[in-house]
Amino acid sequence: MRSLHVHWLSVLLGVVLGVNWPVLASQAPSASSNPSPGPVAADRTAGRVTSSQEYVIGPDDVLSIVFWREKDLSTEAVVRPDGNISVPLLNDVFAAGLTPDQLRVILTKAAERFVATPSVTVVVRTINSRKVFVTGNVIRPGAYPLSGPMDVLQVIAIAGGLTEFADAKHITVMRSDNGRPQAHKFNYRDVAQGKNLSQNIAIKPGDTVVVP
Repeated sequence: MRSLHVHWLSVLLGVVLGVNWPVLASQAPSASSNPSPGPVAADRTAGRVTSSQEYVIGPDDVLSIVFWREKDLSTEAVVRPDGNISVPLLNDVFAAGLTPDQLRVILTKAAERFVATPSVTVVVRTINSRKVFVTGNVIRPGAYPLSGPMDVLQVIAIAGGLTEFADAKHITVMRSDNGRPQAHKFNYRDVAQGKNLSQNIAIKPGDTVVVP
């Protein structure tokens, strides 16, 4: 009986104050309606996604090699044409063709002769090995950094475009694939008109675009 009086008292109070108690109760957040993200969700947000196609070190790249608490071993090294870098105490270490993590493992192993538990970080400070070469009848022939995905048409545009004497129909992309030379034909006029677009291939580091 007492609970019934309390109920009607609440209803009358709601009428006076203009408050709909049942609605407020339905809008109140429940403990299970918006659960906070657990450790798994937090880890997925904070985790770094790694790729199997990690950057591969090449000649002329500038590497920062830091040994924690070992300044005598730390250095900034340029990858020489023979693929080696010079590291204090460790002398020459082959780096070309390796990922930064692979090189880190090699340096860690080599430094164990001088340091009990070496901790090494390898960072590519400057990318100089990824280049494409444009030669012949373009406005600005030369070597250009390949910092991202690029096709033949884009490379020609970066080189300033074709000169008035260029043979736009018989451009060639020279490439070495596992030591085997390849030649890919490119008709600038066709591609510019939206024809035979498959010949506008993706450029790879070391390619040479020849414009006769």
